[in-house]
Amino acid sequence: MIIRERYLKQIRPFYNQELIKVLIGIRRSGKSVILNQIIDELKNKGIDDSHIIYLNFENYNYEEYTNPKKLHTYIEEKIVDDDIYYLFFDEIQNVNSWEKVVNSLRVTKNTSIFLTGSNSDLLSSDLATHIAGRYVSFKITPFTFKEVSELKEISDSKELEEVFNDYLKWGGMPQRFMQTDELSIKTYLVDLYDSIVIKDIIARFKIKDIDLLNRIVTYILTTPSQTFSSEKLKKYLEMENRVVSLETIYNYLEYIYKANLISKVERYDVRGKRILTGKYKYYLIDLGFNNILSENRRPQMGAYLENIVYNELIARGYNVNIGNIPDGEIDFIATKCDEKIYVQVAYLLADDSIIKREFDIYKKIDDNYPKYVLSMDKFDFSLNGIIHKNIIDWLLEE
Repeated sequence: MIIRERYLKQIRPFYNQELIKVLIGIRRSGKSVILNQIIDELKNKGIDDSHIIYLNFENYNYEEYTNPKKLHTYIEEKIVDDDIYYLFFDEIQNVNSWEKVVNSLRVTKNTSIFLTGSNSDLLSSDLATHIAGRYVSFKITPFTFKEVSELKEISDSKELEEVFNDYLKWGGMPQRFMQTDELSIKTYLVDLYDSIVIKDIIARFKIKDIDLLNRIVTYILTTPSQTFSSEKLKKYLEMENRVVSLETIYNYLEYIYKANLISKVERYDVRGKRILTGKYKYYLIDLGFNNILSENRRPQMGAYLENIVYNELIARGYNVNIGNIPDGEIDFIATKCDEKIYVQVAYLLADDSIIKREFDIYKKIDDNYPKYVLSMDKFDFSLNGIIHKNIIDWLLEE
């Protein structure tokens, strides 16, 4: 595995602060690896092993400590002096009332606390008010394409294209790169997908109609980067002889989102300068899940590339919205502090009509923030201050 410097660089300033460090991401996206890399850095700085306490609540050896009182007692007994203790709680959502335990340890002991969780709403529960304003969160994604190229130590352009095509097909879940052939990769991803659906959706939300859940998950994961329509999904289910209410559809979509299988992206009215509530697009956290569910279907190259660009923007720390303008749409408006960029994504700028469509949309934007068009073309189509880049080159930039 590679050192995930992008995240370590963000987290390092908080190593010795009392603010709780929360790493959130889909199962097996590398959160535990990052915790262990932090632990290695602490040890390299001379921190004694006895002052580093790590518990993984997916490990049955720690099952009894999912009881909050037992966990609190266990940690208190480990803390025997006034020096700082570094506490690492992996998959904390498995601990009942974990917020009370964590906040108590933060308040009463000299600790630096690190948490990971697989639920996107980990910090939105009523109990999370116990640590409100006392934490910093970091969204951990599967490997970016740059990380994949570093993992495989590839710089040759031909090899890069081959690896990129593999990335489009099988995604960036870290452990899938430990598999040696496509059958093994698929088996791993299927097992991971089943684990997420069973543990993070069916068990957590007590789903009884598993067939309906599977149909909705399959629909969402095989139509990435599409404007969501509840009515369209309802009609699709009716064609499958499943009559379901819109309320049920929205509930199931929220469960899928909370399991971190998908990202929900809101639309931003560029002229009105406001978020358009209820207007979403959904993007897959990892494209590998699309592939295992959509075998023998025609690849949706434009949608896949848009999904990859969205995930990359998130990994780079941007807040991302869809830009809503009269008679058109900006694929992404990405903001970070005072920085803002606009991004259009296309598969290929194959003719003048596509070039006009992708570039002319920016005529409706009257500010001077950077505007990009990303595609798989190798020729530079930059025009009138609008920057065109090859997607692979752009992914390797940061």
